[in-house]
Amino acid sequence: MTRLAFAAVSLAALTLAACQQEQSPPAVDAAQDKAAAVVGQTSAATMGANTVMGYVPNAAMGDMYEIQAAEIALEKSQNAGVRELATMIRTDHTAASEMFKPIAQREAADTAIPTALDERRQGLIDNLRSAAPGDFDRVWLDQQVAAHNEALTLHRGFSDNTDAPGLAGHARNVVPKIEAHLQQAERLRGAM
Repeated sequence: MTRLAFAAVSLAALTLAACQQEQSPPAVDAAQDKAAAVVGQTSAATMGANTVMGYVPNAAMGDMYEIQAAEIALEKSQNAGVRELATMIRTDHTAASEMFKPIAQREAADTAIPTALDERRQGLIDNLRSAAPGDFDRVWLDQQVAAHNEALTLHRGFSDNTDAPGLAGHARNVVPKIEAHLQQAERLRGAM
């Protein structure tokens, strides 16, 4: 593990401890989200994109996180642009997840496909649920930009894997949708 990865994991562990509270102050949630973004990006670049055992759980949890975050946005946001993006994300990540599972079961039978979020992504979901109404759209968009950057790193990094050509093909197929989500999230965030 590189020093950067170790530092990122250490920082995330400290901020995740703050998640154990019922409702964290907004500054703690923001710090946790930023630490989670660094950890996710580092993990996607160093571990997830290099092996089937790293790619499969991260791709599956990425889709699960996106679907849950989109559902929360559809419940909480009044912003038409955020709601439109959340609908697109939920639709696209649901379809990606449905296409991914049979390929992963075929090419990575010895790698479990997670059925629940890891602590880092669950912390992000918890922060969305506890975000104040006036802060929700900004928090959600910040998370979406970070999550889609992480997903691009993961999928682009795995797209040329020769050990699992079906999964590599899946990675190549989802990149354009992820890029579109990222561009829309950045545009909406910039307009705030």
